[in-house]
Amino acid sequence: MLSVVIPTLNAARHLPLCLARLPDVGEIIVVDGGSHDDTIAIAEVAGARVVVAPKGRGPQLQAGGEAARGDWLLFLHADTMLAPGWLEAVHAHVSRSTRPACLRLRLDDPAWQARMIERAVAARVRLLGLPYGDQGLLVTRTHYHNAGGYRPLPLMEDVDLVRRLGRVSMLRADAVTSAERWRRDGWFRRSARNLLCLGFYSAGMSAERVARIYSRRS
Repeated sequence: MLSVVIPTLNAARHLPLCLARLPDVGEIIVVDGGSHDDTIAIAEVAGARVVVAPKGRGPQLQAGGEAARGDWLLFLHADTMLAPGWLEAVHAHVSRSTRPACLRLRLDDPAWQARMIERAVAARVRLLGLPYGDQGLLVTRTHYHNAGGYRPLPLMEDVDLVRRLGRVSMLRADAVTSAERWRRDGWFRRSARNLLCLGFYSAGMSAERVARIYSRRS
């Protein structure tokens, strides 16, 4: 069985599209961090199991991983839509491997900057085996728990887990993610900030300090 874990916080605008792309999934868990909009109602109408957790992707993903009952877990952001063919790609992967996997990042914007970012992300995954959470993360429940699962970090929770999981494969299917944050912050400014924060974290800076730097949009 596949369990899909989705952390949410006031995600009513994106969640319906995210959930609509999850047919024939054994279990959907929406982990809410204190939404004030219709997020929980949308999840319940869609048949998802709602878990309440402290605000923050790290704590929410940790709670979702602990609640999931599937043999495989797919951690997914609420503003990400899985493209047609994703379930077939997952089935093909799990039939031949127990290795963790992610999907190819696609941004929902026709701008040339979006295509450049997608290519850069694909190169990072191929060369370093390091996807971010907006690509989805597929992992067996056994491997996930043996690696220690998500930790309640304020940022870099995905990098922290992937390092403990080991090399990650990339499936031949797309995770279409909202480009809203890149349009708001600037295409290359946001990417440069992400890279800077990754560099600080890789050099040993605490996730708490990196989170403070990340929050400075200027």
